[in-house]
Amino acid sequence: MNTRTWQLLRLLADGGFHSGEALGRQLGVSRATVFNALASVADEGVALQRIRGRGYRLAQPWQCLEGGEITRHLGEDAPRFRVEVLQQATSSNTELLRRATQGALSGSVLAVELQTAGRGRIGRVWHSGLGNALTFSLLWRFDCGLNALSGLSLGVGVAILRALKRFDAVGVGVKWPNDILAPHGKLGGVLIEAQGDMYGPSAVVIGIGINCSLPLVIERAIAQPAAAIDQVCVVPPDRNPLLAALLQELAVVLDKFACSGFAVLRTEWERHHVQQDLPVELQMPDGARIAGIARGVSEGGELLLETEQGIRQFSSGEVGVRQ
Repeated sequence: MNTRTWQLLRLLADGGFHSGEALGRQLGVSRATVFNALASVADEGVALQRIRGRGYRLAQPWQCLEGGEITRHLGEDAPRFRVEVLQQATSSNTELLRRATQGALSGSVLAVELQTAGRGRIGRVWHSGLGNALTFSLLWRFDCGLNALSGLSLGVGVAILRALKRFDAVGVGVKWPNDILAPHGKLGGVLIEAQGDMYGPSAVVIGIGINCSLPLVIERAIAQPAAAIDQVCVVPPDRNPLLAALLQELAVVLDKFACSGFAVLRTEWERHHVQQDLPVELQMPDGARIAGIARGVSEGGELLLETEQGIRQFSSGEVGVRQ
C-alpha cells in the first residue's frame, strides 16, 4: 500500500464513518483519489466497509502503534531500545535479520502494523490483519556463541507471560517449545533466528506475534484453535503499553539468560507448562510419533518425555495431546 493509502487508514482509525469528501478535504485531494487509494486494501487483509451516503469506515477501530508512545511507556528502560514502527513489511524478522548483518545495534526493535508474509516456526504462516495483532522483532546480541543459546525460546515465553500478567491476563500458559496458549487456543508464538559462530559472539532476532483480537476472516485463516488478548484480559491493553511491557520483561529475561542460561528460568516455565505431567504425543520431523508423559524440560530446554523406555530428551518435534 502506498503512502496515501496509509494516511487515509490513519484517518479511519477511530472506526467511525468518514465521507470521501471529508477525507479528501483533510488530505487536500479529490474524492476520486480517496476512492482509488482505498480500492485495493481488502487485498491486503484490511476490512473496510463502504456505504453509500455514509462513506468509509474500518470494520473495527485500529490502535495505531506510535514510536513515541512506546518509548514513553518504556520509561527508564527506553535507552536500551531503538524502536521503529513500519507500516508494512513482509516479515519483521526478515527485515531485522538483514539489518543485523549490516551492524544494527542490540536492542533494535521493528514493529509492523501489517505483515504480508509473517513467518512462524518450521515454515508456517503467521496470519494477522491491520491492528488485530502485535507483531514485532527484537535484535539482541550475546557475547556467547550459538551453542550457549539452547532454551532461549522458552525463556522468551517466560518474559511474555510476565508481561501479560501486568494486564491481569487469565489462564495463559506455555507449550513447548514456543507457543503461548489460552483456554480458547493459541494466543501467540515465538520465532528465533540466530547469526554467529558456535563459540563466538552471536546475534539473535526474536520474533513475537500476539493476537489482540480475532476478526472472523483471520480466525478462519488459522489452521488451529486460536485466542486473543481481548479474551483473556477483562480490560484489553492498548498495543503501545503492551509492546513496552513485553520489551521490559524481555530485557530482564535476556540479561539473566546471558549470565546463567535457561536453567534459572526452568522452574518458572514448568509452572506454566499447560501439558505438564499429561499424556502427549510427539511428532518428529521424519513423521515418527512418540507417546509419553510430558515431564517438563531439561536445563537446556529440551522436552522431557517419560516413555516405555524411560525419560527421553527431545530438541525438536510437534507436541499434541494424546487421545
